[in-house]
Amino acid sequence: MSLLLKFRDRDTPFGVTRETLQALSEKLGVNETMTIHYALSKLAHDVLPGYEMDDGPLTPEDRASIASAAEAQMPKGKLRSKKSLF
Repeated sequence: MSLLLKFRDRDTPFGVTRETLQALSEKLGVNETMTIHYALSKLAHDVLPGYEMDDGPLTPEDRASIASAAEAQMPKGKLRSKKSLF
């Protein structure tokens, strides 16, 4: 699959000149195609979410269900000691 890339006349936040691409490629020690892939990979990491969106905040029913399930897992009996950081 191919993609046509049109270079800008000057560097801007939304594009670069061919000379800038060549300088980046030389600095990175890779060809121009790899430099473009590297730049797009960094942009994707910065812009796209790293996880799938969830269903939003928990409802009171969800919280009650979680509290009930957690209660069943909590230890029973007398408190032996308690420490505090404050």
